[in-house]
Amino acid sequence: MTEVITVIERRGRRLAWREAGSAPKTAVLLHGLGGSRLAWEPQLAGLSDQFRVAAWDMPGYGRSAVADGPMTFHGLAASVIDLLDELEVERAHVVGLSFGSMIAQYAAAACPKRVASLVLLSTSPRFGLDGTSPEEWRASRMAPLDAGLEPIDIADGVLRAVAGPNISADALAEQRVAMAEVSGDGLRRAIDCIVTHDSRALLPSITAPTLCLVGSLDDETPPAYGAYVAAGIPGARLEVIEGAGHLLPAEVPDLVNRLISAHIEASR
Repeated sequence: MTEVITVIERRGRRLAWREAGSAPKTAVLLHGLGGSRLAWEPQLAGLSDQFRVAAWDMPGYGRSAVADGPMTFHGLAASVIDLLDELEVERAHVVGLSFGSMIAQYAAAACPKRVASLVLLSTSPRFGLDGTSPEEWRASRMAPLDAGLEPIDIADGVLRAVAGPNISADALAEQRVAMAEVSGDGLRRAIDCIVTHDSRALLPSITAPTLCLVGSLDDETPPAYGAYVAAGIPGARLEVIEGAGHLLPAEVPDLVNRLISAHIEASR
Protein backbone atom coordinates (compact mmCIF):
# COMPACT_ATOMS: atom_id res chain seq x y z
CA MET A 1 0.00 0.00 0.00
CA THR A 2 1.09 3.60 -0.53
CA GLU A 3 2.86 4.92 2.53
CA VAL A 4 1.37 7.93 4.28
CA ILE A 5 3.85 9.05 6.90
CA THR A 6 3.60 11.83 9.49
CA VAL A 7 6.70 13.42 10.96
CA ILE A 8 6.32 15.95 13.79
CA GLU A 9 8.57 17.80 16.21
CA ARG A 10 7.61 17.31 19.84
CA ARG A 11 9.60 18.98 22.60
CA GLY A 12 12.44 19.33 20.14
CA ARG A 13 12.37 15.66 19.12
CA ARG A 14 11.23 14.23 15.79
CA LEU A 15 8.61 11.46 15.96
CA ALA A 16 7.35 9.62 12.89
CA TRP A 17 4.59 7.16 12.15
CA ARG A 18 2.48 5.88 9.27
CA GLU A 19 -1.24 5.32 9.49
CA ALA A 20 -4.27 4.10 7.62
CA GLY A 21 -7.99 4.07 8.30
CA SER A 22 -10.27 6.55 10.04
CA ALA A 23 -12.51 4.46 12.31
CA PRO A 24 -13.21 5.64 15.87
CA LYS A 25 -11.02 3.01 17.53
CA THR A 26 -7.27 3.47 17.20
CA ALA A 27 -4.69 0.66 17.19
CA VAL A 28 -1.05 1.64 17.70
CA LEU A 29 1.59 -0.80 16.44
CA LEU A 30 5.04 -1.00 18.07
CA HIS A 31 7.69 -2.85 16.04
CA GLY A 32 10.51 -5.10 17.21
CA LEU A 33 14.27 -4.67 17.55
CA GLY A 34 14.93 -5.13 13.82
CA GLY A 35 11.80 -3.45 12.54
CA SER A 36 10.32 -0.07 11.74
CA ARG A 37 6.98 1.43 10.73
CA LEU A 38 7.25 -0.68 7.56
CA ALA A 39 7.17 -3.98 9.45
CA TRP A 40 3.37 -3.82 9.79
CA GLU A 41 2.30 -3.75 6.15
CA PRO A 42 -0.18 -6.67 6.50
CA GLN A 43 -1.77 -5.05 9.54
CA LEU A 44 -2.17 -1.58 8.02
CA ALA A 45 -3.69 -3.18 4.94
CA GLY A 46 -5.81 -5.73 6.80
CA LEU A 47 -7.10 -3.77 9.80
CA SER A 48 -7.59 -0.25 8.47
CA ASP A 49 -11.16 -0.94 7.37
CA GLN A 50 -12.08 -1.54 11.02
CA PHE A 51 -9.70 0.73 12.94
CA ARG A 52 -7.48 3.73 12.62
CA VAL A 53 -4.08 2.01 12.57
CA ALA A 54 -0.82 3.84 13.35
CA ALA A 55 2.60 2.17 13.15
CA TRP A 56 5.45 4.16 14.68
CA ASP A 57 9.14 4.48 14.12
CA MET A 58 10.54 4.01 17.61
CA PRO A 59 12.81 6.91 18.71
CA GLY A 60 16.15 6.38 17.00
CA TYR A 61 14.61 4.28 14.23
CA GLY A 62 13.46 5.19 10.73
CA ARG A 63 12.33 8.81 10.53
CA SER A 64 12.16 9.31 14.32
CA ALA A 65 15.08 11.12 15.90
CA VAL A 66 17.32 9.61 18.55
CA ALA A 67 16.30 10.78 22.01
CA ASP A 68 18.84 12.52 24.23
CA GLY A 69 20.72 10.21 26.57
CA PRO A 70 20.48 6.43 26.85
CA MET A 71 17.40 4.64 25.54
CA THR A 72 15.25 3.36 28.41
CA PHE A 73 11.96 1.52 28.62
CA HIS A 74 10.38 4.29 30.67
CA GLY A 75 11.48 6.85 28.08
CA LEU A 76 10.09 4.72 25.26
CA ALA A 77 6.81 4.27 27.15
CA ALA A 78 6.58 8.06 27.49
CA SER A 79 7.11 8.32 23.72
CA VAL A 80 4.14 5.98 23.17
CA ILE A 81 1.98 8.40 25.16
CA ASP A 82 3.43 11.29 23.13
CA LEU A 83 2.28 9.46 20.02
CA LEU A 84 -1.25 9.10 21.41
CA ASP A 85 -1.25 12.83 22.14
CA GLU A 86 -0.21 13.60 18.56
CA LEU A 87 -2.91 11.25 17.25
CA GLU A 88 -5.34 13.13 19.50
CA VAL A 89 -6.74 9.93 21.01
CA GLU A 90 -7.46 9.57 24.70
CA ARG A 91 -7.19 5.78 24.67
CA ALA A 92 -5.69 3.41 22.13
CA HIS A 93 -5.39 -0.32 21.63
CA VAL A 94 -1.66 -1.06 21.76
CA VAL A 95 -0.14 -3.92 19.77
CA GLY A 96 3.55 -4.73 20.23
CA LEU A 97 5.91 -7.27 18.71
CA SER A 98 8.91 -8.52 20.70
CA PHE A 99 10.79 -5.37 21.83
CA GLY A 100 7.62 -3.43 21.05
CA SER A 101 5.59 -5.74 23.28
CA MET A 102 8.00 -5.02 26.12
CA ILE A 103 7.58 -1.27 25.61
CA ALA A 104 3.81 -1.77 25.58
CA GLN A 105 3.93 -3.34 29.04
CA TYR A 106 5.69 -0.31 30.52
CA ALA A 107 3.28 2.09 28.81
CA ALA A 108 0.22 0.18 30.05
CA ALA A 109 1.58 0.08 33.61
CA ALA A 110 2.56 3.77 33.64
CA CYS A 111 -0.58 5.19 31.98
CA PRO A 112 -3.44 2.70 32.37
CA LYS A 113 -6.10 5.25 31.41
CA ARG A 114 -4.50 5.69 27.97
CA VAL A 115 -4.32 1.99 27.02
CA ALA A 116 -7.65 0.42 26.10
CA SER A 117 -6.24 -3.05 25.44
CA LEU A 118 -2.97 -4.86 24.78
CA VAL A 119 -1.92 -7.45 22.22
CA LEU A 120 1.57 -8.70 23.08
CA LEU A 121 3.18 -10.75 20.32
CA SER A 122 6.35 -12.75 20.94
CA THR A 123 6.67 -11.17 24.36
CA SER A 124 8.80 -11.58 27.46
CA PRO A 125 8.66 -10.62 31.16
CA ARG A 126 12.43 -10.29 31.53
CA PHE A 127 15.47 -10.44 29.32
CA GLY A 128 17.33 -13.71 29.77
CA LEU A 129 14.51 -15.52 31.54
CA ASP A 130 15.96 -18.77 30.17
CA GLY A 131 19.41 -18.02 31.56
CA THR A 132 20.83 -16.17 28.55
CA SER A 133 23.74 -13.98 29.62
CA PRO A 134 22.96 -10.31 28.87
CA GLU A 135 26.65 -9.57 28.43
CA GLU A 136 27.25 -12.40 25.97
CA TRP A 137 24.06 -11.69 24.03
CA ARG A 138 24.88 -7.98 23.83
CA ALA A 139 28.42 -8.68 22.67
CA SER A 140 27.24 -11.03 19.92
CA ARG A 141 24.70 -8.49 18.62
CA MET A 142 27.17 -5.62 18.77
CA ALA A 143 29.97 -7.53 17.00
CA PRO A 144 28.74 -6.90 13.40
CA LEU A 145 28.19 -3.22 14.18
CA ASP A 146 31.65 -2.98 15.75
CA ALA A 147 33.01 -4.49 12.52
CA GLY A 148 31.54 -1.62 10.53
CA LEU A 149 28.37 -3.29 9.23
CA GLU A 150 24.96 -1.64 9.16
CA PRO A 151 21.70 -3.38 10.16
CA ILE A 152 20.72 -3.89 6.52
CA ASP A 153 23.98 -5.81 5.98
CA ILE A 154 22.93 -8.46 8.52
CA ALA A 155 19.19 -8.34 7.86
CA ASP A 156 18.90 -11.59 5.88
CA GLY A 157 20.69 -13.68 8.50
CA VAL A 158 18.89 -12.09 11.43
CA LEU A 159 15.42 -12.41 9.92
CA ARG A 160 15.88 -16.01 8.79
CA ALA A 161 17.21 -16.94 12.23
CA VAL A 162 14.09 -15.75 14.07
CA ALA A 163 11.35 -16.47 11.50
CA GLY A 164 9.49 -19.74 11.42
CA PRO A 165 9.99 -22.17 8.52
CA ASN A 166 6.74 -21.26 6.80
CA ILE A 167 7.30 -17.55 6.26
CA SER A 168 6.85 -16.61 2.61
CA ALA A 169 9.60 -15.13 0.49
CA ASP A 170 7.53 -11.99 -0.03
CA ALA A 171 6.96 -11.55 3.69
CA LEU A 172 10.66 -12.00 4.37
CA ALA A 173 11.46 -9.40 1.72
CA GLU A 174 9.02 -6.93 3.32
CA GLN A 175 10.71 -7.41 6.70
CA ARG A 176 14.08 -6.77 5.08
CA VAL A 177 12.76 -3.47 3.73
CA ALA A 178 11.57 -2.60 7.24
CA MET A 179 14.98 -3.41 8.72
CA ALA A 180 16.67 -1.21 6.13
CA GLU A 181 15.17 1.75 8.03
CA VAL A 182 17.18 0.89 11.16
CA SER A 183 20.38 2.86 11.73
CA GLY A 184 23.44 1.40 13.39
CA ASP A 185 23.24 3.95 16.20
CA GLY A 186 19.57 3.23 16.78
CA LEU A 187 20.18 -0.51 16.94
CA ARG A 188 23.08 -0.04 19.36
CA ARG A 189 20.90 1.97 21.71
CA ALA A 190 18.08 -0.56 21.46
CA ILE A 191 20.43 -3.46 22.23
CA ASP A 192 21.68 -1.64 25.32
CA CYS A 193 18.08 -1.04 26.37
CA ILE A 194 16.60 -4.48 25.76
CA VAL A 195 19.04 -6.27 28.08
CA THR A 196 17.67 -4.19 30.98
CA HIS A 197 14.12 -5.44 30.48
CA ASP A 198 12.36 -6.78 33.57
CA SER A 199 8.63 -6.05 33.83
CA ARG A 200 7.73 -8.83 36.26
CA ALA A 201 6.90 -6.45 39.10
CA LEU A 202 4.72 -4.36 36.78
CA LEU A 203 2.56 -7.13 35.36
CA PRO A 204 -0.01 -7.31 38.21
CA SER A 205 -0.66 -3.57 37.87
CA ILE A 206 -1.64 -3.77 34.19
CA THR A 207 -5.41 -3.38 33.92
CA ALA A 208 -5.84 -3.37 30.13
CA PRO A 209 -7.47 -6.50 28.66
CA THR A 210 -4.47 -8.42 27.33
CA LEU A 211 -3.92 -11.09 24.69
CA CYS A 212 -0.50 -12.74 24.44
CA LEU A 213 0.36 -14.44 21.15
CA VAL A 214 3.41 -16.64 20.63
CA GLY A 215 4.60 -19.02 17.94
CA SER A 216 5.14 -22.62 18.96
CA LEU A 217 8.52 -22.57 17.17
CA ASP A 218 9.70 -19.25 18.61
CA ASP A 219 13.18 -19.73 20.10
CA GLU A 220 13.69 -16.02 20.86
CA THR A 221 10.68 -15.60 23.14
CA PRO A 222 9.36 -19.15 23.57
CA PRO A 223 5.83 -20.01 24.68
CA ALA A 224 6.96 -20.21 28.32
CA TYR A 225 7.74 -16.48 28.18
CA GLY A 226 4.28 -15.61 26.92
CA ALA A 227 2.73 -17.92 29.53
CA TYR A 228 4.60 -16.07 32.28
CA VAL A 229 3.34 -12.69 31.06
CA ALA A 230 -0.23 -13.94 30.66
CA ALA A 231 -0.17 -15.42 34.17
CA GLY A 232 1.13 -12.16 35.62
CA ILE A 233 -1.43 -9.79 34.06
CA PRO A 234 -4.89 -10.15 35.63
CA GLY A 235 -7.33 -11.70 33.18
CA ALA A 236 -4.79 -12.01 30.36
CA ARG A 237 -5.11 -14.78 27.79
CA LEU A 238 -2.39 -16.75 25.99
CA GLU A 239 -2.71 -18.22 22.52
CA VAL A 240 0.04 -20.36 20.98
CA ILE A 241 0.16 -20.37 17.18
CA GLU A 242 1.35 -23.72 15.90
CA GLY A 243 4.14 -23.82 13.34
CA ALA A 244 5.01 -20.13 13.68
CA GLY A 245 8.22 -18.47 14.81
CA HIS A 246 9.05 -15.02 16.17
CA LEU A 247 7.74 -12.76 13.37
CA LEU A 248 4.05 -13.51 13.81
CA PRO A 249 2.56 -10.47 12.00
CA ALA A 250 4.54 -11.36 8.88
CA GLU A 251 4.36 -15.14 9.12
CA VAL A 252 0.62 -15.57 9.75
CA PRO A 253 -0.82 -12.12 8.99
CA ASP A 254 -4.42 -13.14 8.37
CA LEU A 255 -4.66 -15.08 11.62
CA VAL A 256 -2.92 -12.35 13.58
CA ASN A 257 -5.24 -9.72 12.10
CA ARG A 258 -8.31 -11.77 13.05
CA LEU A 259 -7.05 -12.24 16.60
CA ILE A 260 -6.18 -8.56 17.01
CA SER A 261 -9.55 -7.50 15.65
CA ALA A 262 -11.50 -9.89 17.86
CA HIS A 263 -9.57 -8.85 20.95
CA ILE A 264 -10.10 -5.14 20.32
CA GLU A 265 -13.81 -5.59 19.64
CA ALA A 266 -14.20 -7.66 22.83
CA SER A 267 -12.40 -5.05 24.95
CA ARG A 268 -14.66 -2.53 26.59
